[in-house]
Amino acid sequence: MASNSGDLSGKVALVTGGSRGIGLAIALELATRGADIAFNYFRNHKAAHEAEEAISALGVRCLRARAHLGDSEAINGLFEKVSVEYGRLDILVNNAASGVMRPASELEDRHWEWTLDINAKAPWKCAISAAKLMTDGGTIVNLTSPGSTSVLPDYFIVGVSKAALESLTRYLAVELAPKNIAVNAVSASFIQTDAVTAFPEGSVAYEMAQRLTPAGRVVVPEDVARVVAFLCSEDARMIRGQILLVDGGEMLVRR
Repeated sequence: MASNSGDLSGKVALVTGGSRGIGLAIALELATRGADIAFNYFRNHKAAHEAEEAISALGVRCLRARAHLGDSEAINGLFEKVSVEYGRLDILVNNAASGVMRPASELEDRHWEWTLDINAKAPWKCAISAAKLMTDGGTIVNLTSPGSTSVLPDYFIVGVSKAALESLTRYLAVELAPKNIAVNAVSASFIQTDAVTAFPEGSVAYEMAQRLTPAGRVVVPEDVARVVAFLCSEDARMIRGQILLVDGGEMLVRR
């Protein structure tokens, strides 16, 4: 008998940074499986409107909300909007990220605070707020990167923030388990998105996003989105506190 465990009809999902790149691919994948979507964005109003239209075209409800996740009050406001619009939450995808690409010796306090606030503190705050709306259990998926454990040029502060995010994933997986909330993370290699192609040619991020992986092609946002959707399905309920790497084998043969 065919399984319908990947069907998310009737679920409500919040994807942070869901207007572009990997976040948009995740929002569209979850919507394709039937989930109603909420997403936040910060600056790009045009991309946010286009994302809302694309998600709504799939026949699900969509809430677009502007919120700077480095601001705790803005996070509170975001979840209040989700509560008012949907009354509950089943899935949280902590995708939004930022950072300053410089060596450790060239960073300032403000770079540390900006990066850690968005990449580590915000997922923590969002997870706690989400848990209050997950009255029947739920799923939290954090987006991390291989730079959390492998040293990449000029990736110091982002790598540190992603390492913190992975530790946060494990701690929350245990703390929220009694509420039937599964917490995991997906680690995505550098992927061809606006954020990565903005790096100069020759940079590690740019080159990794362009070259073929051992799997024979580059990794695309949809590859990551499908793994996130799997973690949101019933088939993945007994996976807790794990980091699933989606890189086509790239980190096995770092070049």
